[in-house]
Amino acid sequence: MRTENQIQSKINELTLQRRSLETRLAPLESDSPQRESLNAQIGRLEDMILMLEWVLNAPSGRYHA
Repeated sequence: MRTENQIQSKINELTLQRRSLETRLAPLESDSPQRESLNAQIGRLEDMILMLEWVLNAPSGRYHA
């Protein structure tokens, strides 16, 4: 099991990767073949970040107990 600090560190790492991809994506033409690939990578990173944030802030309550 990872510690909270390790999870937050991974979130920060993935966020930096996402920003890097967004920076690479910005100057590309709308019909560039690289856009699709970069958008897919950004989507995967966002999914991973959301999952890690969910781990840190897991829902509580009767339904989740």
